[in-house]
This record gives sequence, structure tokens and C-alpha cells, in this order.
Amino acid sequence: MSMVSNAYIPNVLSIAGSDPSGGAGIQADLKTFAALDVYGMAVITALTAQNTQGVSGAVDVPAAFVTDQLNAVFEDIRVDALKIGMLGNADIVHAVADAIEKYQPNNIVLDPVMVSTSNDTLISSDAIEAMKTRLFPLANVVTPNIPEAEKLARKVVIDMERAAQDLLNLNVEAVFLKGGHLKGSVAQDVLAYDGGTKTYEMPRVDTKNTHGTGCTLSSAIAAYLARGFTLEESVESAKIYITAALNHADELDVGRGYGPVHHGYSKRMHS
Repeated sequence: MSMVSNAYIPNVLSIAGSDPSGGAGIQADLKTFAALDVYGMAVITALTAQNTQGVSGAVDVPAAFVTDQLNAVFEDIRVDALKIGMLGNADIVHAVADAIEKYQPNNIVLDPVMVSTSNDTLISSDAIEAMKTRLFPLANVVTPNIPEAEKLARKVVIDMERAAQDLLNLNVEAVFLKGGHLKGSVAQDVLAYDGGTKTYEMPRVDTKNTHGTGCTLSSAIAAYLARGFTLEESVESAKIYITAALNHADELDVGRGYGPVHHGYSKRMHS
């Protein structure tokens, strides 16, 4: 695999919401970055009141302050990859898009967070349209799950390869469609890009502890891109990481609902 020189540790920025229970959002992103040996940074777009049983409230950070946070990072620190998660309203979407256009970072992974694991809606309809218009053309890869893909394409996903290819028509460079919501013994995801499609399959992990799976997977892709892996290598490596984190999820004792994956399983194994 092609990787950057070991002369420095890559810096990866997450732009997302905060999960006080630690399983999703900014907290999951930072844990993933640490596990994959990149330096993590965070611009917070929303504060949520949530736990493993659901989301009981959310407050968006004012868009102007999101801009202030972005300027503070980009004007001082080299950003080798960017992961974008929860953006609750259109003003925040525009603030993030403006910063990307201004600072021109590489390796942009957009996770269009719309619905939580517990099926709570996390984004307004105008934010979805703004995201499609402003952020999709700027992203290197967009990583929707099936419910999000259906919202974006406004039709039911029947064939994953066709659905991923259809999303390319939204003026995006690549789409990684996550199939975790499907049934069956195999977890299937599809990467669609200019060169065609590639399917990734791993054995499905039998656990209810899947809180933050999507956040973690997209952050892992960003981390591997920052380390110099190709998109295909980054997706494959991220898929291996999330599968292992799910396999170790039941080692944690967090909450009474859908618990988090075990982001730091490998650190514990090596201690």
C-alpha cells in the first residue's frame, strides 16, 4: 500500500456534532483517529443530548462560530484530511463549504448524517439540499447509509451498485454506500467512482452495539487517506477496522440501548 513518509504524523479534522455518551459524532471520530495513529482535531457543529437509547435534544452551534472554529484550525495547522459529519442546518453547510473553498484541503470525506442509529432525524430538509448543492461537488467521497441514500436520491434502494452509481449523478467524485441496514450474514458495501464500482464484503457481526458505526467508518477512511492510502485502500482498511471494532463491542459495558463499537480494541490488545 502507498503511504506517506513517516516524517510526520498526519493531522485529520472532524467537523461534526458532539455525543456526550461518547459513542458517535466528534467523540467517535477522535477515538478513531487516535486508534489509527493520526492527530485528531474537531470543529463542533452541534451539541446533542443523547445516549445509547436515543437522542432527546440537539442545539446547533451558530454558523458564524463554526466559521471561527474553522479559521482557527486552518490558519494555524496543516490539515491532511477532513471528515464532515452532522451539519444541522443550511447556514452551517454554507459555512463549511465556504471554508473548504477558501482553504482547499485535500482528502474530504463527507458523511451525510441524517438519521441516528436509534432512528432520530438529525438534519433539516434545507440542509440536505444545501449539502447536495455546495458540499457534494467539493467532497472526494460521500459515505451514506441506505436510509440516507434514499433521502438523497428520493427513491428506494433495491440494487446497491445501481444506487451508488445513481448518487454519482449528484456531482460527487465517489460514493461509498454502506449496507449495514441490510439483513443477511454478509455486510456489503459498494464504492462507486469514475472507474466503475467495487463491492466490499465482510462477515456481519452479531451485536446490537452499533452506536456510531457510520461516524467511525467515515473517520477511518479519512485517517487512511491522510496516511497516503488510495481511496480503494482506505475504504478496504476502514472496513477491516470497523468490523474488528464491532467484533470487540460486547467487551464494553456502556448503556442499556445500542452501545458503541470498541474504537480502541487494538490498543488494549497491545498493552
